[in-house]
Amino acid sequence: MRLRPYTRFGLFTLVGLMMSWLVACGGGQPSATAPAADGRQEIEFWTMQLQPDFTDYFNGLIADYETQNPTVTVRWVDVPWADMQSKILTAVTAGTAPDVVNLNPDFAAQLAGRKAWLPLDGKISEADKQVYLPNIWQANTLNGQSFGIPWYLTTNVTLHNQALLKAAGVAPPTTYAELAKVARQVKEKTGKYAYFTTFVPEDSADVMQSFVQMGVDLVDDQGQAAFDTPAGRAVFQYWTDLYQQELLPQEVLTQGHRRAIELYQAGEVALLSTGAEFFPTIEANAPDIAAVTGTGPQITGDTDKINVAVMNLVIPAATDVPDAALAFALYLTNDANQLSFAKAANVLPSAAGALQDSYFKAKGTQGVEQARSISAAQMNQAQVLIPAMDGVKELQAILYDNLQATMLGQKTVDEAVSDAAAAWNGR
Repeated sequence: MRLRPYTRFGLFTLVGLMMSWLVACGGGQPSATAPAADGRQEIEFWTMQLQPDFTDYFNGLIADYETQNPTVTVRWVDVPWADMQSKILTAVTAGTAPDVVNLNPDFAAQLAGRKAWLPLDGKISEADKQVYLPNIWQANTLNGQSFGIPWYLTTNVTLHNQALLKAAGVAPPTTYAELAKVARQVKEKTGKYAYFTTFVPEDSADVMQSFVQMGVDLVDDQGQAAFDTPAGRAVFQYWTDLYQQELLPQEVLTQGHRRAIELYQAGEVALLSTGAEFFPTIEANAPDIAAVTGTGPQITGDTDKINVAVMNLVIPAATDVPDAALAFALYLTNDANQLSFAKAANVLPSAAGALQDSYFKAKGTQGVEQARSISAAQMNQAQVLIPAMDGVKELQAILYDNLQATMLGQKTVDEAVSDAAAAWNGR
């Protein structure tokens, strides 16, 4: 279950338009889910593309909650990934927002600064906060204020084709410095590539995360570009060298992460950065490749930083049932329910207690159990590496466009970094 990238220009335009409406309307009109005269309350709950795979799971979970809370009815609405951004922005603006919404910190933060979500500090006890991994709770804050409750997580591990690496005479890399050496050795010894990572602006943010892992601050405290530094230029140079030395497929400029998966399953690349939850797909699509696949930790830089993707729950500020909505969100994300969903969806929980379950301990030296164990073991140091801020996808586009220009020889590294910083600061 991979967190999907946003559509580049459509999102910027829509967010800008909706932001202006939110300001003009003071944050929206009251919700339509006010308590009934007899004291009954309805909670409207939106998720992102969890049907039909988890229909039975959530229907059962909701039925249990309604049994425990006989005055509450939960109406579950599942929204396609591609539609959620426009639907929630429209609903918040029109005053018809649901009471609990499944988003992620990147997108939710764009509206948190406009007070679209119920502030959680002071409404959630310290004991309740202690349920969640501290670094993951921090990812749901903006300017020191909590706006979301952590839910499920995914973090990349590095799958490696042991047969290809053995043929090249190399061990799986764990750092970008090692990756550069492995890439050369694999190409020289096998004629194949070690790695595929996309530079398509609207696709995966893995390359942008690599800046942070290699010690580069993307923005400063004022939100201005902080990557126009020797460290930032070194990252530009790193990826440019790999491409110009033909150690990355030319397709990295035009194809997204899906192409990395295709090439790995075809035995054409030795390494694949992906979530542990994807391993069963490889077993189904390419059993021969799965049979020689081992799992290692996420490739990182000298900082040892590990990235995690977070899904959360937010409560629109205009809800008329804030206490009921918050209670339901805490129920969905408690230890027991996070553990059961992690098992059902093959993801990771953000609840610290659930993460200690034996389910996340390795029971084998290969396969999905090993991948899950390594993925879970990274959680204590994992963090959301891209800071929550307005325009994060625009920053990715600026960086990737200028990276492509250096890789194609259209700009020097110095020119590209300076141009990228000027474009971000002048937007």
